[in-house]
Amino acid sequence: MMKIVIIGGTGLIGSKTADRLRKRGHEVIAAAPNTGVNTITGEGLADALKSAEVVLDLANSPSFEDRAALEFFETSGRNLLAAEKVAGVKHHIALSVVGTERLQESGYFRAKLAQENLIRASGIPYTIVHSTQFMEFVNGIAQSGTVGDTVHLSPAFIQPIASDDVADAMTDVALGEPQNGIVEIAGPDRVKLSGLVEHYLKKMNDLRKVVADPEARYFGARLEDNSLVSDKSPRLGRITFDQWFAMTPQAK
Repeated sequence: MMKIVIIGGTGLIGSKTADRLRKRGHEVIAAAPNTGVNTITGEGLADALKSAEVVLDLANSPSFEDRAALEFFETSGRNLLAAEKVAGVKHHIALSVVGTERLQESGYFRAKLAQENLIRASGIPYTIVHSTQFMEFVNGIAQSGTVGDTVHLSPAFIQPIASDDVADAMTDVALGEPQNGIVEIAGPDRVKLSGLVEHYLKKMNDLRKVVADPEARYFGARLEDNSLVSDKSPRLGRITFDQWFAMTPQAK
């Protein structure tokens, strides 16, 4: 049995990963500001990490604004890695995004790269998991491109993955050896971003019209066909978008 701390342990991926690890008999601390652990202020961090062997950092910036995201990931990353060194943590795992290094036009992805660079420089054995976009984000992506009753989105490819498949992967990484590198995970099907959202809106009986616009920005970055997908033999999820939609009450 290991003690495993999950930063962001009450969130979408964190709570599902915590459940899986507990079912396998491990002691899991779901660390988040609402459980008294704050990586920005440092509150509760040392106590949570005492005798922990593995730390998963699944926290996300509360703001996608350029400066706020950078401050969040740099401050949180520095505080967390410093506390892990003191605690003698043996494996640091972070969830990041496929294409982070290709999307540096976006302040959010610059912030994610800064987080990854802190991890690489820390000296703590690590694994960075690059995931494609979560299926759970499709509604937010539709909102971000909406002007009036049209949705302008790039026709670049996307390979959406269900949060259950992400949690399965994070669980396996947590119980495996540090890779000291990047592992990529992706959904089973590659589709155009504009086409996926059009498909979703039809299923929702939403009358907004999707416009495939190569100049439409994604978190501030212009997308190429390969920006958001992995060609590095990613671990593929098993849940298709239509299966996910069928079993997700809020999707309907």
